[in-house]
Amino acid sequence: MTTVQSIDRAFGLLEELALQPGGISDLARKVGLPTSTVARLLATLEGCNAVERDPDGTVYRIGPSIVTMAVSVDPTQSLLAVAQPHMFDLVDAVAEAVGLAIPAGYDVQYVGQVDCANPVQVRDWTGAKLPMHVVPSGLVILAHWPEEAIERFLTRPLDRYTPNSMVDPDQLRERLAKIRSDGFAWVFEEFSEGINSVAAPLLNSTGSVVGALHSHGPSYRFPMESMDDVIAGRIAATAGAVSEALGHLA
Repeated sequence: MTTVQSIDRAFGLLEELALQPGGISDLARKVGLPTSTVARLLATLEGCNAVERDPDGTVYRIGPSIVTMAVSVDPTQSLLAVAQPHMFDLVDAVAEAVGLAIPAGYDVQYVGQVDCANPVQVRDWTGAKLPMHVVPSGLVILAHWPEEAIERFLTRPLDRYTPNSMVDPDQLRERLAKIRSDGFAWVFEEFSEGINSVAAPLLNSTGSVVGALHSHGPSYRFPMESMDDVIAGRIAATAGAVSEALGHLA
């Protein structure tokens, strides 16, 4: 059977990174290739978000596009199965609908939702795809992308859905930096007037973002006065518990 050498080599690198993140020299040793060849392959894979680097730029790991493909194969049986028990507990804690989303290109796709007892103004978004920049699930996922991928996202035209939608690239860069620091994101009527929402990222065993856990409700009651930090903390803690179940070590 005829094979394409570069694809075969790239897949070998991805298999190694799926087992454990590593640097160029370490990966070259494991796959038996020159470091220059490995560096070129990684640069190509990084360009299409198949791999990403840690903050110091020396260690590579599986990137968001591979994670998206893997999770989207059967999200109901994988990520949702792990997250759903935590989602029911979170609904009881925040008294609003709780949902799960995964990255889908430059959108997020909602793959599950648990409604609260009184879901006023809130629909079930399961199956819907929404732009990353106007929903908190998208923002917390985008915040964990490599800088190059973020810049590619921000160079695209960004649609405004309500008067509150943030579409200025510089403002979004500052916002994403704050989200990385805080560990969560609030959105106040930026996608739909009358609806506020908050989300935190879900990470797997390699530290890659695989989705987001969010809660949303009508703006007149969510969040209640002075409760936004408390609710965000609960969302982040629950997302941390799901991430731990996925093998992520904080």
